[in-house]
Amino acid sequence: MLLDTCALLWLVGDPARLSARRARAALESTETEAYVSAISGFEIAVKHQKGKLSLPLPPRGWLAQAFVAYVLRELPITLQIAALGPEVRVSHADPCDRMIVATAQLHGVPVMTSDHLISACKDIEIIW
Repeated sequence: MLLDTCALLWLVGDPARLSARRARAALESTETEAYVSAISGFEIAVKHQKGKLSLPLPPRGWLAQAFVAYVLRELPITLQIAALGPEVRVSHADPCDRMIVATAQLHGVPVMTSDHLISACKDIEIIW
């Protein structure tokens, strides 16, 4: 399963916000591998730099600790993902969301998200 940026932030900083039963079950399952798109690292760093996101560590350190603590695996933005991004059917132009959806499509994994704009995409499975 691919965590979107908000799901990652909530998992690490405010797990109570992951209240959806299906989301909790997926995270607690020993059979589920949790992935994070590299674009989420970019999105977190930008929000932190603009003062819109407070973290206890600089973004690179925070991400490194999160990946170890929650046994997360990174999915990089490949040329195939980048080329698919503009084609994904989401109702807005947010490039980060498009990269997350494209990553999920190419890797065949569901997305954990509460974002209704991503959830409206019919080409991927949503966990929430």
